[in-house]
Amino acid sequence: MGSPNTLGIFAVFVLLLYLSTAQGNDVEGRARQFFSSGHTNNWAVLVCTSRFWFNYRHVANTLSVYRSVKRLGIPDSHIVLMLADDMACNHRNPKPATVFSHKNMELNVYGDDVEVDYRGYEVTVENFLRVLTGRLPPSTPRSKRLLSDDHSNILIYLTGHGGNGFLKFQDSEEISNVELADAFEQMWQKRRYHELLFIIDTCQGASMYERFYSPNIMALASSQVGEDSLSHQPDLAIGVHLMDRYTFYLLEFLEDIHPSSQANMNDLFKVCPKSQCVSTPGHRTDLFQRDPGSVLITDFFGSVRKVEITMTTINLTAPAAPVLKEKEARLFTEERPSQTFTYVNQLPVAEIIHQKPKQKDWHPPDGFILGLWTLILLVFFKTYGIKHLKHIF
Repeated sequence: MGSPNTLGIFAVFVLLLYLSTAQGNDVEGRARQFFSSGHTNNWAVLVCTSRFWFNYRHVANTLSVYRSVKRLGIPDSHIVLMLADDMACNHRNPKPATVFSHKNMELNVYGDDVEVDYRGYEVTVENFLRVLTGRLPPSTPRSKRLLSDDHSNILIYLTGHGGNGFLKFQDSEEISNVELADAFEQMWQKRRYHELLFIIDTCQGASMYERFYSPNIMALASSQVGEDSLSHQPDLAIGVHLMDRYTFYLLEFLEDIHPSSQANMNDLFKVCPKSQCVSTPGHRTDLFQRDPGSVLITDFFGSVRKVEITMTTINLTAPAAPVLKEKEARLFTEERPSQTFTYVNQLPVAEIIHQKPKQKDWHPPDGFILGLWTLILLVFFKTYGIKHLKHIF
């Protein structure tokens, strides 16, 4: 038998070998997860299908999602925004050039840099289907095109008024669930997406994804067949409801997501339970090839680039100089001290500060001050009479 020292050294060697193997497997697992999604770019198609002031909430719904995907990294060049009405410039809007999603005007989702691609009467079923399938006239500018490919993850968000198997466009036409399913099949056949996330906030929204049959599609809806999708956040100053319940809680969830977040689709499925939404949100994952628990929220709502950050020194050599005249060539014959260039320290993704709506100081509601003064004057008149009124002013 070996000595105790030999056995101890052997045990330490085995332990180190086990730890190195486990660490290697962990690195391989993280690398496999890093490249598991298989997409290289992100796109978003955000559509509000309703006109008229009383549908203010549908525009706010769409702009809320627009704000979130831009904050998480998807640029305007990869967002197709379709708004059927311009609530920011509506003559009934008490605060022009703003659209609020929270009461007391806490969060303006219109912002300063909104780029609307289709507005007003441009928001039609035909234009929507042409954007998805790429069947647009040659004169259509790039900003109105969905220039995706087979490595694109696409988020499609729809909101408006709907029913069992259809969604209204401006109260004048409608798109059926069959037409939508066939459009997605065309996209798949033409290799216009890698994975697609479909979200709809409308009455009986689950009926819109019942006919889907194309692969790699995940769908969510705010209500089941036979249920209404209810509004939320009434505001007395604006005079309408500001958002729908499902999108309100979706926005609240997305405000806590940042580019390095590890939240997945299973977390998204729990966003608005029936106790909050009143309706019953639904989702469909049978066409999706990956486990929803392994699909990050940023795979669709963000545009996180897969990059490698190195801290090693890199020598940047100058390009070969062209053939010059003899006098000019002498300037380059002298030896110059070589300079060493290094990359600056990169900001860790985990330290990126994500925006959240700023909590404003409490302010009294409209008419509160006037009512308070009225009460004071009534008490004064009751106690002293009108002859002592001159002592107040």
